[in-house]
Amino acid sequence: MFIEQPPWFYRALFPGATWRIPSEERCVYLTFDDGPIPEVTPWVLDTLDTYGVKATFFMVGDNVRKHPDVFRLVVERGHAVGNHTFNHIQGIRYRTRNYVANVDKAGLLIPGSLFRPPHGHMRLAQVFRLRKSHRIVMWDVVTRDYSPHLSPQQVLENVKRYTRNGSILVFHDSLKAERNMRWAMPRAIEWLLEQGYQFKRIE
Repeated sequence: MFIEQPPWFYRALFPGATWRIPSEERCVYLTFDDGPIPEVTPWVLDTLDTYGVKATFFMVGDNVRKHPDVFRLVVERGHAVGNHTFNHIQGIRYRTRNYVANVDKAGLLIPGSLFRPPHGHMRLAQVFRLRKSHRIVMWDVVTRDYSPHLSPQQVLENVKRYTRNGSILVFHDSLKAERNMRWAMPRAIEWLLEQGYQFKRIE
């Protein structure tokens, strides 16, 4: 559970970050990390269109540089986009100024103020620096679709077990997660719709 749904003491390490967006409506926020890539992202977009669902994509700047056509497709389909650094780097391994510079480099290609740190790791100084210019968006449910140790069914069960009103869910439009995500994500959407949830973008 520590991984799938971060406990309060882990959330306390990121003051001011958004982990969940409760509302009077029964809604969830579907997010995708690590794209865009032509092998996976267009399929995700087509699947979301099938269900009439909008999502938020936290993108790696270098992937946007390499695949601008896929980036444009995400935006044209009406989804929100966010910054996931330029090189998918972990904040705890970098000095604050170098980490922020990598975020800013991605920001030249990815509009808006949404930011999610890769791996969910940042130094406190990086949190304070970035929250001045960005909305730091974390998560309430990590599906762990990237894990080779989980079956697609287990990924789906993570969604069913941990999702609640206002949850921010994380899938990955990446090659690493593709096998689990392609099976679990559509079924997760179907289950959430059956439970009466609406899907919203993060603004």
